[in-house]
Amino acid sequence: MNTCCETLSPQEQRIQEEIKGIFDYTGRERIYRILNSYKMERPVIDIERAKYFTESFKKTEGQPLILRWAKALKHIAEKITIYIDEDQLIVGRTGCKGRYGILYPELDGDFLDLALKDISKRVESPFNVDPKDAQVVVDEIAPYWKGKTFHEELAISLPEETLRYTYDPKDPLKSRFIVNETASFRSSIQWVHDFEKVLKRGFKGIREEAVEKLNALDPLSPMANVKQRPFLEAIIILCDAIILWAKRHSVAAAEMAKAETNPARKKELEKIAEICAWVPENPARTFHEAVQSQWFTQMFSRIEQKTGTVVSNGRMDQYLYPYYLKDKNEGKLTDEQTTELIECMWVGMAQFIDLYISPTGGAFNEGYAHWEAVTVGGQTKDGRDATNELTYIFLRSKREFPLNYPDLAARIHARSPERYLCEVAETIKEGSGFPKLINDEEVIPLHLTKGATFEEIYDYAVSGCSEARMPNRDTYTSGCAYINFAAALEMTLYNGRMRMYGDEQIGDNTGDPRNFKTWEEFWNAYLTHQTNFIKHAFIQQAIIIDVRAKHFAAPLGSALHDLCMKNMVDLHQPYIEGGINLGYFEFIGYGTVIDSLAAIKKRVFEEKRLTMDEVLKALESNFEGCEAVRQLLVNSPCYGNSDPYADTIAKAIDRAALEFTKTYSQELGVHLDLRYVPFTSHVPFGKVVSATPNGRKQWTPLADGSSASHGADVNGPTAILLSNYASKNYDYRERASRLLNIKLSPKCVAGEEGTKKLVSFIRTACDLKLWHIQFNIINKETLLAAQREPDKYKSLLVRVAGYSAYFVDLSPDLQNDIIARTEHAYI
Repeated sequence: MNTCCETLSPQEQRIQEEIKGIFDYTGRERIYRILNSYKMERPVIDIERAKYFTESFKKTEGQPLILRWAKALKHIAEKITIYIDEDQLIVGRTGCKGRYGILYPELDGDFLDLALKDISKRVESPFNVDPKDAQVVVDEIAPYWKGKTFHEELAISLPEETLRYTYDPKDPLKSRFIVNETASFRSSIQWVHDFEKVLKRGFKGIREEAVEKLNALDPLSPMANVKQRPFLEAIIILCDAIILWAKRHSVAAAEMAKAETNPARKKELEKIAEICAWVPENPARTFHEAVQSQWFTQMFSRIEQKTGTVVSNGRMDQYLYPYYLKDKNEGKLTDEQTTELIECMWVGMAQFIDLYISPTGGAFNEGYAHWEAVTVGGQTKDGRDATNELTYIFLRSKREFPLNYPDLAARIHARSPERYLCEVAETIKEGSGFPKLINDEEVIPLHLTKGATFEEIYDYAVSGCSEARMPNRDTYTSGCAYINFAAALEMTLYNGRMRMYGDEQIGDNTGDPRNFKTWEEFWNAYLTHQTNFIKHAFIQQAIIIDVRAKHFAAPLGSALHDLCMKNMVDLHQPYIEGGINLGYFEFIGYGTVIDSLAAIKKRVFEEKRLTMDEVLKALESNFEGCEAVRQLLVNSPCYGNSDPYADTIAKAIDRAALEFTKTYSQELGVHLDLRYVPFTSHVPFGKVVSATPNGRKQWTPLADGSSASHGADVNGPTAILLSNYASKNYDYRERASRLLNIKLSPKCVAGEEGTKKLVSFIRTACDLKLWHIQFNIINKETLLAAQREPDKYKSLLVRVAGYSAYFVDLSPDLQNDIIARTEHAYI
């Protein structure tokens, strides 16, 4: 296959061996048996969670929402089928065997019956559903939720002008991919629980705290009776529910052990029964118990709600380390046993597929996207380096067992040990896209300016795609806007219209650009549309904040949050005393917009080599018959090359957006910070944007994150870092993550010398205070071969946008987007 490639990454070498029928499972026989039992199966929809949640809600109408939610979770814990997989040492799943997804009718109930008809046929992340289960959804589940969902109330609450930017006014189920709300296809943004609290106290201890608070309430207080009592009763019910669920696994394992004829498996099942009888009710005593307790908690969290990008796992190498150290010092645990237990968790994670019923959510999260981030490295609460033996076990596991779960995130800082960075680099070189790197030198100072203490932010966990979470200080859960600023550029070119939507006047009337005499006129027209887009995103957010609290509750998330327990208020309520509300809005199409504006400024207004009419005619024809014009535009100054001409425009765009949020976000009581994190939204957003002045063809993907436009970065990867640095406005605190994708050839990082160069590159990114950087180390020829013969490349992993996915699971558009990223041969 790849005979033309001089150097293959370890992943590519392994795939070539698999094509030849060579598989080496030595030392991981159990893990591969589990993996091979479901690998590459199309996931199936399990309806039990939706069925039992709906059954409970039908019975509890009129009761406080958090109490209804807790009772629904208890009903699910009592009724849901218990599975204990063959070979597994860590048990607890929320659906059927194999790869599966579950339904959240409180989110999608208004169109759930319609969506299931097409879900097995869609290109992006298809699912199978049993016809009998589909009929239950149509007959019993969906009818109850019609007229009750958050999405429906949001659509009728948006002002007419804002609705026009958000949905098709004739069909609110259809996003326009202009100013896109994300709150309706998830009940919370990405989140991290305080798992350490469960390991140290158990849900029995949390329940006791709730009972004590309940008994201390003033029986005559109206607020205590109306607000605080239902909250505390819900926490008690929630604790009972998850303890019951765990004990059902204990009973099932004990029954299986009695019937088991294999002595080794019988002993394993007896141990599982013993552990599940103890945790998560009680504090963990061993490493195995700690892993199992954490697993029960994260899986029950998935039953509780659809957290955007799946609930993340926090700093596993920190909160599991005391149990690892104790067991190892006592001779009860080896590193091999440690690895086997965590990899049992990894293959369990890989079976739960985050299901987006919403077509918009599916388009934003291609390839069965997942962000159950496991954080390693970083610093301790007192600011010292935090790497330990468990950190290196996690990294080694990722190299030796390259599964696309979990989403491994490595925190880096100026004093990260050389060994740590070398092992991070070696893991990146494996080629599967792990780990992504999050930079303490950017994250920590920004959070300090927003009210975090040193202790809180030193202990942050990576969450979701690119975020930093302080589990007991963060309190904002509303999904926020993704904004298609390439659409703002198009409206500048066509006087408030977009070619996708015909003659409809969507944006402001800023005039025919053919009549603009100066660059300043064109620039100001663009800023009018950019500002208007952000205005409508903030209007969306104001309404979302008001409406969401009536539709969603989180008794588990609240039980694990110190401020929720202190104030006796649900996590989804808008304002929790003592919390920090950290939101965002996404700038999608950054490189596309920068390069287009640079081309217009240079070629039309400064050099006058093109007229605006010539540019517009070329765009309207999708450059057919206008290749000379296109080449002149393409060869204009481009972002990603450390070129001050383009980077100055980039910084001005960034500054205008920051100025808006600095002025208006606090009206909402939220830090709505500017981010550049695309997920896969740059693909569907590109499908509504016609040809752009950077030479991009119509309906093709936009530039992703803070990365350069496809093929525009010609001065090497360090120049991309420098453009990112030069385009940031460091005098504003209203900034959050910038995601930067870097694609390198395996040859340029080969061997010990390649590792040294990659470590040096990482340290440069750290010194430049760049929030998020991630790598694809793969040959273009391999990607093209996988497109031609997908059955031979089912195991090929690529970095997409904050997550890795199997290349063959991606749509052709997203595959081509990854192929088109510049592959750098030198570093």
